[in-house]
Amino acid sequence: MDDEKPYVVCLTFDFDALSVWLGGYAVVTPAMLSRGEYGARVGVPRILDLLAAHDIPATFFVPGHTAESFPDSVESILQAGHELAHHGYGHYDLSAQTPDEERLSLERGLAVLGRFVADPPIGYRSPSWDYSAATLSLLVEYGFLYDSSLFADDFHPYHPRLGDQVGADEPLQMGDEADLWEFPVDFCLDDWPHFTFNFDPLRVGLSASSKVFEIWAGEFDYMIGHEQSGVLTLTMHPQVIGRGHRMALLERVIQHVLSSGSAYFARMGDVARELSAGDAN
Repeated sequence: MDDEKPYVVCLTFDFDALSVWLGGYAVVTPAMLSRGEYGARVGVPRILDLLAAHDIPATFFVPGHTAESFPDSVESILQAGHELAHHGYGHYDLSAQTPDEERLSLERGLAVLGRFVADPPIGYRSPSWDYSAATLSLLVEYGFLYDSSLFADDFHPYHPRLGDQVGADEPLQMGDEADLWEFPVDFCLDDWPHFTFNFDPLRVGLSASSKVFEIWAGEFDYMIGHEQSGVLTLTMHPQVIGRGHRMALLERVIQHVLSSGSAYFARMGDVARELSAGDAN
């Protein structure tokens, strides 16, 4: 971030592909899996073309399962200059895993992504947008610079805490800040709840893209109107945003940000490095 353009927008894509359906549904059908394949077959190429047209860098959170299933898609993401970040091995709910299961998924995902990049990824996003009691300690242990799974802020990355204690009958006792940046997320800034329709469990989705533009642009406008600086994180999924009218929405958002003259797009890892450099000075 600089004085001329103190606002950053991070376009992030959770390239879940098949794993999102395999990780949380009791019955998985061929139709569900084909929705995941759409993300690789159609969504990723369309996204890469749009980002290239506007010379915009982005961050892709990729499960190990996706990288093994669609390696050519991952290579195309890297060849286009985008960041590859960790999204578990499968699309598991961390709060339902044992500590050993969670560690194994983290390590297995790192091993798979290590086939594509020389250095380990510095960013992580929980597949379930949740932590277990062990998650943050594991991220610190494995040297991640940032995470993007939690909700305690909106426009300002912060340091999540290790060792918080709280209960229904006990007030919060704050632990110590971790040496890791948290880029906060929110469901209103995620394409999945706005657009994705499931029969079971029922999630209506199927919003008009105009409604979502109003929300996303409104958040951006509030940031530049009320904050001296800030980072806005948008979360998208190739199998969701990749539909034609939603790609038009994304391009409209990009144009809205660029027209402000005070914001730029960046890979999340680059912003985290800049924040860390500022802390060190």
